[in-house]
Amino acid sequence: MRDNMFGNGLRVVALGAVAGVTALASPSPADTSFKVAVVSFLTGPAAGPFGVPGRNGAELVIDAINGGTMPAPYETAGFGGLQLEAIFADESGGNAKQVAEYRNLVEKQGVDAVLGYISSGSCMSVAPVAEELQTLTVMSVCGTPRLFEGSDWNYTFRTQAHAVGDSVAAALYIRDQLGDVSSYSGINQNYAWGQDSWKFFDIAMQKLSPESRASDNPQFPKLFAGQYGTEISTLLLEDSELVHSSFWDGDIEAFVLQASVRGFFDKKKFISVAGASAIDNLGKRFPTGTVIGTRGEFGIIVRNQEGELNEWFINAYRERYGVYPLESSYQYAQSVLALKAAMDKAAAESGEVPNTDRIIGAMTGLDFVSIAGDVSFALGNGHQAIHPVSYGVTAWDDGKDEPTVVDVRVYPANCILPPAGQLSEDWLEAGMPGSDC
Repeated sequence: MRDNMFGNGLRVVALGAVAGVTALASPSPADTSFKVAVVSFLTGPAAGPFGVPGRNGAELVIDAINGGTMPAPYETAGFGGLQLEAIFADESGGNAKQVAEYRNLVEKQGVDAVLGYISSGSCMSVAPVAEELQTLTVMSVCGTPRLFEGSDWNYTFRTQAHAVGDSVAAALYIRDQLGDVSSYSGINQNYAWGQDSWKFFDIAMQKLSPESRASDNPQFPKLFAGQYGTEISTLLLEDSELVHSSFWDGDIEAFVLQASVRGFFDKKKFISVAGASAIDNLGKRFPTGTVIGTRGEFGIIVRNQEGELNEWFINAYRERYGVYPLESSYQYAQSVLALKAAMDKAAAESGEVPNTDRIIGAMTGLDFVSIAGDVSFALGNGHQAIHPVSYGVTAWDDGKDEPTVVDVRVYPANCILPPAGQLSEDWLEAGMPGSDC
């Protein structure tokens, strides 16, 4: 259903050899607008659970800011005095296609900035091109810490904290809420995000629960494999008490459905780092008692959290799209808010219309308010954001006849992420010195 939720008269057009770009109707004049490409999965297995909800979150907030209808502190209309003109591009097709499409968006479509990207592979491929073309690029989701560790980008930012925070918070939640876990294994996608998620979770477990034993045979199926019978059999035959997974998109849905019919969740404790989108899609078919995260304070985990921005976002999103905002809806909205805050700051400091250099200067090291919490560009020389990460346990709310999350714990950024200037793996191996939990 979500694959078709492109609201307000948007239409899909061909872009030469690169397909899948849509544009907002009635663009503003060039001298009063700032043109941004928003890239997410609009087709393929990641579209429904992640790409389209992310795209919708960006569109909702862009339209509200342009119209001056958002709550404080984003109540002023526009982005540094400019209207943001958005075009929406498809992330599907692989890394080479994304590099080609990025060049097309900048060199032929003339965008002033690019926002988005869900896959870590996309981010790693696009960042060097952003530097080459000197184009402001704000990454919305991708999780690998490799993006900024070992690379010093000028034009690239990321508003989503990286995988180390997700992994450390997961290990802390297990220790704090589940107690002693004798052994654990994992099933993670075989690319940067999945590999990093398992590695950092494993190291965090060794440090936080040294009595636990890791499996010698964690599973790494191909991204978007869709069929997991062999991996499920292997995990069921192991004596591991708990299984960790960073599956997202259609992969988490397929895994849950295939594992459920084999009694997997009756035999194993399961922690899902980024699978919360599947809860709304699967309803009661998603197993209760699963430890779930949303890579921050996003989606179902903050659905009942008070706060004017969060309540506005949930209500406005449901009114426009007919469903709750998911994890990626919040993540893409967060990127738009970072751009708004930086462009407003740049305009205020210079007294002039924001340009790329002024926006980069304003965004570097910026602290800003997001939908359900505060965010700070504190790592990566002021280009990598940090924020808290929450986990809870899935349940069913019979009163509302919908899924919910209980026993939520929030882990602050300075508890789960390394200090500036330290490599994540070195910090973890050293026992997370300076961690303030």
